[in-house]
Amino acid sequence: MLLEVKCYATLARFQPKENEYHLGPKPMLRDLIVFLGIPEGEVKISFANGVIVGPEYELQEGDRVGLFPAVGGG
Repeated sequence: MLLEVKCYATLARFQPKENEYHLGPKPMLRDLIVFLGIPEGEVKISFANGVIVGPEYELQEGDRVGLFPAVGGG
């Protein structure tokens, strides 16, 4: 499955170098997060094709995925 994945801020260390993923049939976003080795709970906001999605989102060929950690400021 071809996906465009971007990991932001502290998740940048998990940024994949490739765009092709072997996640099995009907993969969900949570499968991608596990595949990338991101610890459970570190992804706080996720997007697919510019729309906020949850871990149950079923990935589609060609999706553009953005993964964000919790961010603070003040």
